[in-house]
Amino acid sequence: MTNPLTLPPDLSFEQAIALTQDLMAQMAAGTLSDEAEEQAIAALVSSENGARGFFVTYLTSDSALADAPSEAVVKALQSSPGTVAELLVKNVAMSSAMAIAHRRNQAEDMAQGSERVSRRTLDLIRRVGLPQVTEKAQQLRNSAKTGDGPYAEFLNRWRYDDEQRAVIQAALAGI
Repeated sequence: MTNPLTLPPDLSFEQAIALTQDLMAQMAAGTLSDEAEEQAIAALVSSENGARGFFVTYLTSDSALADAPSEAVVKALQSSPGTVAELLVKNVAMSSAMAIAHRRNQAEDMAQGSERVSRRTLDLIRRVGLPQVTEKAQQLRNSAKTGDGPYAEFLNRWRYDDEQRAVIQAALAGI
């Protein structure tokens, strides 16, 4: 990715993943200025597919970049509060619930990976400080508790059971 700001107008999820991988390689190598890093990530997270691709790549990466997000990452995420808040909250829920599923399948490495995604996401939530996150976390927590509300369809689509919904509630309680 020679110009990190060049995104196709109809960016796909897969393209966003590839662009994020390239961007993270440049970040790790120290070849991007803070401004270029911020602009590239802001461009990615300005669309739903871009944001989804960014988060799935960034949060699951073996790179330590997501363990200590730069100020450029934080500022970039703050630039698209609606999309970013929604995906941060869903990432906490999904990774927390998946840790349970992986343990049920005796896949401890995968469970630990899901827990790492949850920790990284909660750290990003604290650093980014978007008020929309608090509102969406409360809505998702309530949907997990009652089975109703704006996130009921999301929870049902992923077929989260009572134990997973309880873990989701607990994970979102501190937000």
